[in-house]
Amino acid sequence: MVRGIRGATTVDRNDAEEIREATQELLKVILNENSLCTEDLVSAIFTVTPDLNSDFPASSARAIGWQLVPLLCSTEIPVPGALPYCIRVLLHANTNCSQKEIRHIFLRNAVILRKDLVDIDS
Repeated sequence: MVRGIRGATTVDRNDAEEIREATQELLKVILNENSLCTEDLVSAIFTVTPDLNSDFPASSARAIGWQLVPLLCSTEIPVPGALPYCIRVLLHANTNCSQKEIRHIFLRNAVILRKDLVDIDS
């Protein structure tokens, strides 16, 4: 079964190294929390807010071994008041988990995006 897994994180500034570190952290946590490996991945769509243009999140994924996973990057809609410096991902993965068992991951300042999916106290 293919499931969608959402995730997001933020950085402090438009810096390529910060984008790489935050993206890789997010992807590793998603895989770990959902008991996945790269072989389980179908594809990933990354978006970044318009204030992030110093690196592609997909490059960060390639650097941790996602060479065969189809990846796409895009820019978020510039909604006034939206969370700045944000990297989002929609990951498609083969898994036996039900939708209720999927762990969506929101890190750093991105925890405010989906409080219903994040255990902030942990």
